[in-house]
Amino acid sequence: MAAVEERLMEWLRDAHAAEEQAQTMLSGMANRIENYPELKARIQQHAEESRRHAELVRGCIERRGGSTSMIKDAGSKFLALGQAMSGMFVGDEVMKGSIAGYAFEAMEIASYNILITTAREARDEQTAKVCEQILQDEQAMAQWLEQQLPTLTSQYLARERSPDLVAKH
Repeated sequence: MAAVEERLMEWLRDAHAAEEQAQTMLSGMANRIENYPELKARIQQHAEESRRHAELVRGCIERRGGSTSMIKDAGSKFLALGQAMSGMFVGDEVMKGSIAGYAFEAMEIASYNILITTAREARDEQTAKVCEQILQDEQAMAQWLEQQLPTLTSQYLARERSPDLVAKH
């Protein structure tokens, strides 16, 4: 049982760091989006959800007697900052950002599924329920992005074909 407890805490710290990374990454992208109002609004909404998720996960960690990992959190934020800044130098940032966002959501979905099972193995139903709530938000964001990709692609290509429109954002 000790190994399950240790893994649960380790993976909760990883999830907290991922939520911190998501906030930085999403906020950076949202700040640069100009011509895709629906995408910008949904990204801003999910950045706020990610902030709430980080608080919820932190609550699980602290309730279990632990603390978040400053090293993991700082590393994740640094990585997210680099990802956000790299988008400034590509003309198709909105498309690459959408792909990266979808991939990040898939990683979070897998992580929360693992956390739910591990929390139940550790007989921590409260953590399992918190992770289930967060999982629903992550699944909703992934589904929204998946449904929006064809429209975003068409909008992007239309902007790129028109010399009067800015293709980047």
